[in-house]
Amino acid sequence: MRGAATGGSPETKGSQIVMDRNASHEDGNDQIEPCKQTKRDLDRADRLSRVSPGLHRFYQGKLRTGLKCVVRGLDDYGIWYTPGVAASCKEIAQDPQKVLCYTNKANAVAVVSDGSRVLGLGNIGAKAALPVMEGKALLFKHLGGIDAYPIVLDTQDPDEIIRAVAWISPGFGGINLEDLATPKCFRILESLRERLDIPVWHDDQQGTAAVTLAGVLNALRVVGKRMNDVSFCILGTGAANLAFLRILLLHSGNVDPKRVILVDSHGIVHPGRQDAAQAMQTNPTKWEYAAITNGDGRRGGLREALVGADVLIAAACPGPDAFEAKWIKAMAPDAIAFLLANPVPEIWPWEAKKAGARIVGTGRSDFPNQINNSLGFPGIFRGTLDVQARTITDEMTIAAAEAIASAATCGGASLSESWLVPTMMDVDVVVEVAVAVGGKAIEQSLARCPLSEQDRRETAKRRITDAQQETEILMREGHIPLPPKNMDIHPDMDVP
Repeated sequence: MRGAATGGSPETKGSQIVMDRNASHEDGNDQIEPCKQTKRDLDRADRLSRVSPGLHRFYQGKLRTGLKCVVRGLDDYGIWYTPGVAASCKEIAQDPQKVLCYTNKANAVAVVSDGSRVLGLGNIGAKAALPVMEGKALLFKHLGGIDAYPIVLDTQDPDEIIRAVAWISPGFGGINLEDLATPKCFRILESLRERLDIPVWHDDQQGTAAVTLAGVLNALRVVGKRMNDVSFCILGTGAANLAFLRILLLHSGNVDPKRVILVDSHGIVHPGRQDAAQAMQTNPTKWEYAAITNGDGRRGGLREALVGADVLIAAACPGPDAFEAKWIKAMAPDAIAFLLANPVPEIWPWEAKKAGARIVGTGRSDFPNQINNSLGFPGIFRGTLDVQARTITDEMTIAAAEAIASAATCGGASLSESWLVPTMMDVDVVVEVAVAVGGKAIEQSLARCPLSEQDRRETAKRRITDAQQETEILMREGHIPLPPKNMDIHPDMDVP
């Protein structure tokens, strides 16, 4: 994910979100007993965290720059730098659009963060956020063939962030905003989208929304329910969930917002809450939805909101005890629960299944049904950059969601309770997402370089394949060394 994890929220009482992990349950007799496989699953969930620091130290980061042009001697230096480069500079000065042909701008993305809301770690600052931004850049490159650069800003002032991104934007074909706290992330995104002539994207909003929608579409197919018949409980009112709600309502015009209940750390969101007037000033988006959701006028907390709900979308505080698993029992039959907090879901997926959820997804790759924006952004940006789109619209996001959902059944695969969306390692998925997104950009007259469907597919496939083969060659030749066996989670795996 990244699923949408946020930092901690205040402890609440009664049936609202439980943040005190030492708190006793209301009814010990109703406590869900751990599954027999719990210890094994907990060990599996923890193993990646155990080896990560040692491997980061071994490689001293995950990125380095590389060349894409020939260097055979001094004359090539003179072409790529002085004196020859001056001729290219003059042409760009006369025709600025040539920068897209003469430089790497068209395939370069800045991954920008201030470290104010990183995974489930909260506000850890710019330096501590850098490993995450490097990891994001790694996924851009290996999954999307995109050259991404981690940019961590030593400021958390939204106006300074906007200015800094605008200043560096001439060197990039797109901007990926990452791990910015709510609600300032909304203003930063909208301000930059209005100001810049390149795509600006907040992956925690739009990326998570796209993959979540894809998962919901296929989960409903598995359980045999129609979108316009189901009710949603949305736990967490940060960037990811508010964007999901916007995309959901736009995609499915027949979804009645009155069948949606929003829940934050203080309980069900409704206009009559005592904090509504003050909170409207800090997070107006949330309270605009408060006016059109919760048609039954329900009050209380998460426990009350879950009663009869068909779908739970949780992107709240990290678990594993963010709320009581037994509350899932009150959901409708064949319930769907997406527990998207990272690095640990709000409750463990096996607890949700034990409590009655038929389908469970998380933001993690080590559990079934990874509902994670890493499945979306490589293809979304690939398609956007290939047609040189000016922006990424909600309609392009929906096109990505539908492509991801369709890709789950490619190659003869069948949807099931444990197979809702494809994995991020499937190159064909990224290609199909890129094709769909680029096509929608062309349809909306946003593409500077409209390509045919065949050209979009071939371009995306070539760029992604080249990036992955380059890494394989570097590994095979020893330029990227294998980790020591005592650190390696795959000590017996051969180099591709």
